[in-house]
Amino acid sequence: MSGFRFFSKHRTWEDWLGMLLGVLIVVSPWFPFSNHDVMDAERSTMILNTFVVGMLIFGLAQLEYVALQRWEEVGEIALGLWLIASPFIFGYSGDETLRIWHAALGGVVVLLGALQLWQDWRLSDQELANHPQ
Repeated sequence: MSGFRFFSKHRTWEDWLGMLLGVLIVVSPWFPFSNHDVMDAERSTMILNTFVVGMLIFGLAQLEYVALQRWEEVGEIALGLWLIASPFIFGYSGDETLRIWHAALGGVVVLLGALQLWQDWRLSDQELANHPQ
C-alpha cells in the first residue's frame, strides 16, 4: 500500500521525466534504427511536427517544474495524443519503427500527464503554487 502513496503526490522527478521525454521526442526522427533513406517534403513535415511537439512537451514540463498549473498537464495529454496520431495524419505510418516510437513516447506522455493531473486535481491554487518547494 505504501507504493500507492508514492504516486499520490506530484513530485519533481515527474517534471524532469517530462523534460526528458520532450528531448527524446525531438531526437526521435534520427534514432539509428529508423528507416529514413529519402529526404522529401513528407519527412520534412514529420521532422518539423516532431520538433514542435517535443519542444512544447519539454516547455510544459519545465513550466510545471517552475509554476505548476492544471492546464499544463492537460496540454501534455493533448500533445501526447497528437504524437500518437501524427504518423497517420502526416503519412509516415509506413515507417513502422518511428510509428511505434511515437506511439510509445506519446503514450508515456499521456500517462504521465494523466497521473500528474490526478495528483493535482484536488489541490488549491496556493498548494499548486508551492509545488517546487
